[in-house]
Amino acid sequence: MKILIIGGAGYIGSHIVKKLCDEKHNVTVYDNLSTGFKINVDKRAKFIKGDILEFERLSNAMKGFDAVMHFAALKNAGTSMIDIENYAKINISGTINILNAMTKNNIKHIVFSSSAAVYGNPKYIPMDEKHPLVPENFYGFTKLEIERILDWYSRLKGINYAALRYFNAAGYGDTKIIRGLEQNPGNLLPIIMEVATGKRKQLDVYGNDYKTKDGTGVRDYIHVLDLADAHAIALDYLTKNSKDNKNLIVNLASGKGYSVFDVIKSTEKIIGKKVNYKIVPRRFGDPSTVIASPKLASKILRWNAKYSELDYIIKSMWKAYNK
Repeated sequence: MKILIIGGAGYIGSHIVKKLCDEKHNVTVYDNLSTGFKINVDKRAKFIKGDILEFERLSNAMKGFDAVMHFAALKNAGTSMIDIENYAKINISGTINILNAMTKNNIKHIVFSSSAAVYGNPKYIPMDEKHPLVPENFYGFTKLEIERILDWYSRLKGINYAALRYFNAAGYGDTKIIRGLEQNPGNLLPIIMEVATGKRKQLDVYGNDYKTKDGTGVRDYIHVLDLADAHAIALDYLTKNSKDNKNLIVNLASGKGYSVFDVIKSTEKIIGKKVNYKIVPRRFGDPSTVIASPKLASKILRWNAKYSELDYIIKSMWKAYNK
């Protein structure tokens, strides 16, 4: 299958590119390199430098493809509350450009990188796909709005889609893909790695008085290799069910919860030294526990997380960051 991976030079996208190349697909990456790196792109894939806001360039790049995977977005929840203009333009308007270019080129399949941020604060645990959709930040709103737009394009233009709602993506499958090149990461695990390698002085632990086993926040982590498997399976699902125009919205998660202290202790055990941290006040809007139910993905796609045990995730990250 001939697949265009938009945003394929980034952390998640580059792992999916490798997976699809391994499966012998004909893969092309379209990326503006604003946050990704061309060196991350598998040598078996073609590369086109371009922006999703450049409609004509995007549309021309899409000619002759069977499917699209879409990873191009701004993704910092906190920044989205300040820089609403850019998040609206890139995430929403950029996706509309992608869908219009697909329509122009008669491409009927898209796998979309959505997010657990569409749910907002948990009303119950584990969170399944029936959970209320009440985003707490503009980033989450953009992902939810795109899911709604996808549904309209499906009904009116015959595009079938898979919207995959990630929880906390982490880990590495290929140490050539170094997420540590990313400037000022906002997620726990890469920050811990920066502390462990001396790039950062300390980890700020936002609150230790939550109603959890050790007082720190609990999150559900999913290894990027499990994400890559799920994307390949989701695309196969779309193509096999294209005549029925079956769409797909599923969580991608491990279904397990690990606290901040769990992550710190596991890291210290694996790297053989202490991780310097400091307890600081809670951040506004941070829930105590976020754990997903991956049962629907298991039922429909026959997919289950295989690489998402905490120690395995941390070992793969340490191998990359300590390189």
